[in-house]
Amino acid sequence: MRAHRAGPVALAMLAALSAGCGGGAAVPAAQKVALPASPSGGGKPLAGKTVVLDPGHNGGNASHPKEINRQVDIITGRKACNTTGTETGDGYPEHAFTWDVAGRLKPILESLGAKVVLTRPDDKGVGPCVTERAAIGNEARADAVLSIHGDGATPGGHGFHVIMPGLLRGHNDDVVKPSARLGRDIRDAYRDGTGMPYATYTAKNGLDTRTDLGGLNLSKRPAVFIECGNMRNKGDAAKMSDPAFRERMATALADGLKRFLG
Repeated sequence: MRAHRAGPVALAMLAALSAGCGGGAAVPAAQKVALPASPSGGGKPLAGKTVVLDPGHNGGNASHPKEINRQVDIITGRKACNTTGTETGDGYPEHAFTWDVAGRLKPILESLGAKVVLTRPDDKGVGPCVTERAAIGNEARADAVLSIHGDGATPGGHGFHVIMPGLLRGHNDDVVKPSARLGRDIRDAYRDGTGMPYATYTAKNGLDTRTDLGGLNLSKRPAVFIECGNMRNKGDAAKMSDPAFRERMATALADGLKRFLG
């Protein structure tokens, strides 16, 4: 993630985004995955739940610096509307990684009965700004918001971590505790499902709390970021560049959301 006013988002935009792939690159087809049965032994364990998936960055950001460098208010300060993201040493970009993982995760969640909304419809556009991404989750009245990223830390560091919102009194008081529970569920399921270790270079036991991320600061719904690995580390990059391993990541994230929402 680290190579990093809008008004209310129209419901029409939200509906278009929830459709997923219209007008751009197709969402990657998910392989068939064996999913755990619901506690009752049948039915859809996430029926009636809405999940917003936020694939970090976008494929057109790099060619539109004016748009993405525009400063927006994130409560604790002003930051760029969006960023280009990082990439592996072999040039696999974060925006493509996050789009692929979200595309694999979406049908798994839908098979469990969830309604899934994406914050961007393809990997060719620009933005949306972090303020708009948060607004999409708020307007959808999401039961959980998951922002998917790959980190761009020092090459010697490896592993994953989950970022949760810090308390901003008067702004996110009601979602800090459920977001922390969501963060723990995502962390535990991701480690169980992928075998990846907690980040060696940041966070503590795979968890971090921050107040400098607009997508978290502005969310009125339970929300977390996951840095799925360090794209600048050769070992992590090899996993993140492997379609089969991205499928494992998506399945693990689905399990984490199911633990939180089930």
